[in-house]
Amino acid sequence: MKTYQEFKQVDYPHIGESVLAYWKENQIFEKSIANREGAQTFTFYEGPPSANGTPGIHHVMARTLKDIFCRYKTLRGFQVKRKGGWDTHGLPVELQVEKELGITKEDIGKKISVEEYNKRCRETVMRYKNEWDDLTEKIGYWVDLDDPYITFDSKYIETLWYLLKRLYEKGLLYKGYTIQPYSPAAGTGLSSHELNQPGTYKDVKDTSITAQFKLKNQDNTYILAWTTTPWTLPSNSALAIGEKLDYVKVKTFNPYTYEPVNVILAKARMGAYLNPKAADLKLEDYKPGDKLIPFEIIEEFKGKDMLGWEYEQLFPIEGLALPYPAFTVVAGDYVTTEDGTGIVHLAKAFGADDFRTLVQNNVPGVFVKDELGNDIPVVDKQGKFLPVVGEYLAAKMKEHGITAHKEFGPDDFFVKNYTEDDEGASDYKNTDIIISIILKNENKAFKVEKYEHSYPHCWRTDKPVLYYPLESWFIKTTAYKDQLVALNKTINWKPEATGTGRFGNWLENLVDWNLSRSRFWGTPLPIWRTSDGSEEKCIGSISELNTEIEKSIAAGFMEKSPYEGKELDLHRPYVDDVILVSSKGEKMFREPDLIDVWFDSGAMPYAQWHFPFENQSIFKHNFPADYIAEGVDQTRGWFFTLHAIAVMLFDSVAFKNVIANGLVLDKNGNKMSKRLGNAVDPFKTLKEYGPDALRWYMLSNANPWDNLKFNLDGVTEVQRRFFGTLQNTYNFFALYANLDAFIYDPSKAIVVKDRAELDQWIISKLQSLIAEVEEAMDQYDATRATRAIMNFTVDQLSNWYVRLARKRFWRGEMNADKQAAYETLYECLLSLTQLMSSFAPFYSDWLYKNLTEAGESGKESVHLTDWVSANQSLIDEDLERSMELAQTISSLVHSLRKKEKLKVRQPLQRILIPVLSKKTQEQIEHVAELIKTEVNIKQIEFLDDASGILVKEVKPNLPVLGKKYGPKMRFVVAAIKSWGQDEINQIEREGKLSIDVDGEAVDLLLEEVLISSQDIPGWSVASDGGVTVALDVTVTEDLKQEGVARDLVNRIQNLRKEMGLEVQDKIHIQIADGNTLVDASVENFGSYIQSETQALSLRVTEEAKGGTLLDMDDFEIAVIVQKAEGN
Repeated sequence: MKTYQEFKQVDYPHIGESVLAYWKENQIFEKSIANREGAQTFTFYEGPPSANGTPGIHHVMARTLKDIFCRYKTLRGFQVKRKGGWDTHGLPVELQVEKELGITKEDIGKKISVEEYNKRCRETVMRYKNEWDDLTEKIGYWVDLDDPYITFDSKYIETLWYLLKRLYEKGLLYKGYTIQPYSPAAGTGLSSHELNQPGTYKDVKDTSITAQFKLKNQDNTYILAWTTTPWTLPSNSALAIGEKLDYVKVKTFNPYTYEPVNVILAKARMGAYLNPKAADLKLEDYKPGDKLIPFEIIEEFKGKDMLGWEYEQLFPIEGLALPYPAFTVVAGDYVTTEDGTGIVHLAKAFGADDFRTLVQNNVPGVFVKDELGNDIPVVDKQGKFLPVVGEYLAAKMKEHGITAHKEFGPDDFFVKNYTEDDEGASDYKNTDIIISIILKNENKAFKVEKYEHSYPHCWRTDKPVLYYPLESWFIKTTAYKDQLVALNKTINWKPEATGTGRFGNWLENLVDWNLSRSRFWGTPLPIWRTSDGSEEKCIGSISELNTEIEKSIAAGFMEKSPYEGKELDLHRPYVDDVILVSSKGEKMFREPDLIDVWFDSGAMPYAQWHFPFENQSIFKHNFPADYIAEGVDQTRGWFFTLHAIAVMLFDSVAFKNVIANGLVLDKNGNKMSKRLGNAVDPFKTLKEYGPDALRWYMLSNANPWDNLKFNLDGVTEVQRRFFGTLQNTYNFFALYANLDAFIYDPSKAIVVKDRAELDQWIISKLQSLIAEVEEAMDQYDATRATRAIMNFTVDQLSNWYVRLARKRFWRGEMNADKQAAYETLYECLLSLTQLMSSFAPFYSDWLYKNLTEAGESGKESVHLTDWVSANQSLIDEDLERSMELAQTISSLVHSLRKKEKLKVRQPLQRILIPVLSKKTQEQIEHVAELIKTEVNIKQIEFLDDASGILVKEVKPNLPVLGKKYGPKMRFVVAAIKSWGQDEINQIEREGKLSIDVDGEAVDLLLEEVLISSQDIPGWSVASDGGVTVALDVTVTEDLKQEGVARDLVNRIQNLRKEMGLEVQDKIHIQIADGNTLVDASVENFGSYIQSETQALSLRVTEEAKGGTLLDMDDFEIAVIVQKAEGN
């Protein structure tokens, strides 16, 4: 009966499915938590995804990163609870519902009730929960899916209200009227962190205009002001200058009307508007239409001299006239001469600087009154001019004969293309173009052109935002700026640059958090105010709300609670029906806004436990998080809101360690999208490759914070090179262990010091690997850990240990040496199952079960084992270095053989190795026999490196040095070029060398230079990592015969396989005579041939001429191979 299961082929996807079923049946995840009850906790926070869309391949990366460190910490003895969560509020859900219903925000409350609308949102948000859960399970992301936190739950919202009340009580919640980013497409204001999501700023080509503002009391004299938003010009009410800047009045001609004009602009900006080639032209010689327009400076003055100048309203629209000091020149501390005219047009409604400057100067803005008598801008919240402007523009289009791609009525003038008109249509004109044509025809435009610039877009609708005057509630984050910055420096960011750069810079330039959202589906702002705004209350709990409702009922403001006889729902519209009573007995109504959905997710450390109303002890033991991970796009999203709430309310960080993973792009580096057809289906990929290879590829290919160019070929390569090699190694072990009925018994295992040196070496390497993986994982470096495991498995265990030790497994009866080989290989394989279990959880558990079921000594799962740290007493650094030198030297000799076209089976006489120290020579001598066998040479000779026989050359490793030294690279290159043999020897010996770089002493490292050696007659030379080898390439007659013998062994072994012989089967060999070289080879090396092929007899005979022809590269030879009887 076979002890260890053997596999001819492995179905990796099936392994994933079968192991997942095993986990579920045996509750392995649950046990991994329960088994650590009472142990130290390791806290992980799940950044809540939204289940209103299907998961993509990038979610495999994000969720794998979350999973691996939780698994690792569990092995290390920590209890790691992982509560899942769902982000259920906000724009993504609302916009999806609007699209499905074919409505806009304006239709809510008219075509559909708020109650019905929010019901649809609640249904939609969990639409794809099953797909998310399915992916989560299939990729092995262990997280509690049975009891997740859900942000629309009333208990969750109650915690949010508690936090908001604490901010309110600390004076950190206030209402303000300011210019804010506003999304007409979404119908709500945006916070600064939403406006700074990746990809929100897009390069666009807009119509820009330099308008002519006519000065009062001066003939034909105009102030020039440039804008990239012509639609704001009807709202202009002042012009800003720099008081210390130099300005000029220039006599010239308007390039569109050809009329003579005097224009005023900054002197430093003349070259942008007046062609220097026309400087010497005379004004009287100008003819309308001339390309070169003459000009003449007629006056110069400072900006302060212009203060108070009055000009005519650019758009004299009836009803929009303003009293003095409107349409005057004011000072602006932000005015520069970097672009434009050095004069800035100000529209109070549409710019934060504009608003501030005009308020400071008591200049009114262009507004109209709504039905309640409040000032509103001339652009509505859909991004469209009100009829007062629309009628004016429509009339002007007729007056000037302006035609466009469609008929424009008073309600058709959108300031941006929110209607998605076809911009490629014949005669397409948007509002900016129409305004520009009107101003050109009326001698009010000096320059109109397309201008490419970066413009903000809504993070969810992808449509342009406007800067718009809004009343909003703010969190005064600026009051805690210093604490936010200081505590951020205590967080371990991976990569560090995200914390110090992207996130750190964001905190340094912090603005107050715009909390208000003018939407319907979300957490309501728990603030009630009297109609005059003189009194207000912030509610911090359901209990407090019920108490206040009772007071209101007693005051006669409500007959009964809106929640009477209903399940409590804190959403709109129910909470809007609550009227409270003020301390003075006045009615109080809820502020209609919702809160920023990012506050929902940022509050999850508290709300997931319904803190402080429940689970105070659990919260205390799970705050702050030890670890979180999300995409880099969350740097100014979830990472910020987590940090802000924790610092402002708990004087603590919310998380100690964080990985901000990069984007998952297609193999060409393009962003994946269904529209482009380059998106990768995660479910299809899992079905084809299984979860382990996919996870391993994503982690090992590049650091997770770098963008990953996802390529299925890479997954295939990982499956072949790593998992295939590991599986072959297990198969090798299982095959021979079963033949010998070997079962690993730790109580009978031979102590390592009594095993063969090759065994001691691989065990030492294994312990070093454990230490390296442990260190990498403690530093949250999964890429280093996976690469180290892969290197050990492929290069050390399989390609070196198993290859060199294989004869021990099939030669002779079981003895101590053979037992030690089995035990060593078993121990390596078993350790690998634990080391790789965090990264490849399915395959590692499958392999673990295959290894441990025989001895019945294993746990139910590798994921329930305790981490086995490195045994330092088993680490032999000298032995590891010796073997490393053997591998390096062997690799160099193999490369030289390939270069010289000398196959490995051809023995060669000797190699020369220059040594840098006696220690190095001793380490090489220790493995000399191994090297000679490995590369098939007879002798190793050592040279004093100063002998001069080998001449070395050095050159800079440009790709490495360029990143490090940049513009100082030339100094480094010059220093390296000046080196002689002494400097080359020194850097090889010591690993570094001090050089002068522009007056500064720096250490140049060995890996930053490329060292090679010149060939010498009869020898071939190669170098790598401070090791140089010279190979004697002369092939003598004896060496040639031995080479033929080795080739014969190789060919006969292949014949054995073709004949289907077992490893232990003996054979008889006959070789056709007539080839002098072969005859001599058999005569001199016959014993070797018989030993290697398990041949009982070997004869050279004419009878074999009808046998199988063997291709010996340079000739063919006939052989007959027969299985020996009795075998």
